Amino acid sequence: NFALGKGDEEVISTLHYFSKVVDELNVLHTELAKQLADTMVLPIIHFREKDLTEVSTLKDLFGLASNEHDLSMAKYSRLPKKKENEKVKTEVGKEVAAARRKQHLSSLQYYCALNALQYRKRVAMMEPMIGFAQGQINFFKKGAEMFSKHMDSFLSSVADMVESIQVELEAEAEKMRVSQQELLSVDESVYTPDFDVAAPQINRNLIQKAGYLNLRNKTGLVTTTWERLYFFTQGGNLMCQPRGAVAGGLIQDLDNCSVMAVDCEDRRYCFQITTPNGKSGIILQAESRKENEEWICAINNISRQIYLTDNPEAVAIKLNQTALQAVTPVTSFGKKQESSCLSQNLKNSEVENDKTVPKAAVSVPEAEQLIAPGTPIQFDIVLPATEFLDQNRGSRRINPFGETEDESFPEAEDSLLQQMFIVRFLGSMAVKTDSTTEVIYEAMRQVLAARAIHNIFRMTESHLVVTSQTLRLIDPQTQVSRANFELTSVTQFAAHQENKRLVGFVIRVPESTGEESLSTYIFESNSEGEKICYAINLGKEIIEVQKDPEALAQLMLSIPLTNDGKYVLLNDQPDDNDGSPSENRGAESEA
Repeated sequence: NFALGKGDEEVISTLHYFSKVVDELNVLHTELAKQLADTMVLPIIHFREKDLTEVSTLKDLFGLASNEHDLSMAKYSRLPKKKENEKVKTEVGKEVAAARRKQHLSSLQYYCALNALQYRKRVAMMEPMIGFAQGQINFFKKGAEMFSKHMDSFLSSVADMVESIQVELEAEAEKMRVSQQELLSVDESVYTPDFDVAAPQINRNLIQKAGYLNLRNKTGLVTTTWERLYFFTQGGNLMCQPRGAVAGGLIQDLDNCSVMAVDCEDRRYCFQITTPNGKSGIILQAESRKENEEWICAINNISRQIYLTDNPEAVAIKLNQTALQAVTPVTSFGKKQESSCLSQNLKNSEVENDKTVPKAAVSVPEAEQLIAPGTPIQFDIVLPATEFLDQNRGSRRINPFGETEDESFPEAEDSLLQQMFIVRFLGSMAVKTDSTTEVIYEAMRQVLAARAIHNIFRMTESHLVVTSQTLRLIDPQTQVSRANFELTSVTQFAAHQENKRLVGFVIRVPESTGEESLSTYIFESNSEGEKICYAINLGKEIIEVQKDPEALAQLMLSIPLTNDGKYVLLNDQPDDNDGSPSENRGAESEA
């Protein structure tokens, strides 16, 4: 709210009139400048460049003549007494006489110029002042003729307007002073970057975001630097504008990308943007928890291309409300899921009109029958305490983080099947049954809802290796195993029906009490979850047919081999050049 915001029109009209007055004054000043140049500046230049230069030149000539005279006198003084050198004496005498005459002439010219300079300097001081006074008098006379009395009234009105503006300025300054006092009277904690870390007010419906972030740059193999830059989103792009730049530049295309919180070099509030093909993108650091989560939510919303819809704000609100509704009471969710399945079956029966007997609605078990209410969720893979104690009882040095070296699993080299997938661990929880895949879908819902409510964005990336004997989670950096599951203990596995990258499986593990415990593990894969499910199913089939050598040979012959002797998954086989699936795809699916 600028003080002159409402009176700009009056000021602009006044300045337009002043521009005409200034043009007329410029004409007078041009004439004055020309007259001063002729009557004031020119005499000074003439005195400096002619009179003073003449005296200086004559002085130099007198010095040269004096030097020549000194040289001739020195030569004359060295003449010998012998009479046979009369000719030389005569020549030297004439040389001395010429030098003396030249010195005498130059000295007279120099002295005459000095005497004349005493008068010229007086004239040179008076003429410029006379020209200055005459020029100013003429300027004032023409100005008085050009501007009549109406100019006085105009100037007085402008002075009154300036005075009123000054009064308004003082009033506005007083209001701003009061506002500053009110703003400065708040608690000093608001200036802290993360003052509301306990319960920040986070807006999860953002479709655009701007602010300063720290960008991680690699300067060597192991060295990195962090640069504080201004970032903003524009459509589906993440832009960056360095200090002093007039415009921003493209940093990352956010369409179909993924973002997650990461731990990076002992810095807080870091998150990483991953490209759709699974390659690690840039790593950024926010200044607070609120900024960190709002950036993650905004990038998530943009990656879904919400900004292309007619009302992106409403779509973002609806999606976030859907995520919050996912944590409704378990009973209501079960009824909602059952009703949706019933309606879907009714639609299927209406579409399939050629069948005489309609399909019966599949009964979906209640959520309490699948997972006990209040079951804790584990969001990271850690080693149980008992295994940690068992490892540290031996004399051999054991990895304190519970990771097992690859040498502990030599069966991986002899396995008939070995397929690797890049996955991110979302969570695991205990379940009550493994009789249906609905328990995996319910676990997915609860894990994702808990992450959304508790603002947990960090995910541990691993390599999931599926062999004909085990499922192994390997650290991609250290190449050590984080977890190992026997394939025979996997009782259920399924991929999400809508989000194809979500996959989960149920593990049955015997306990020391003689009973068995069931746990569900949920992952997000860079590829389709159906590929992981197919690999697990193929591994379990290999286990079954290993009891019958003939059946095993028939199964292995139906699956193609890679160059290193490993079997290829059906979903990973390339298409032919014409774009159609390979001819033996159907036969392999039959197998």
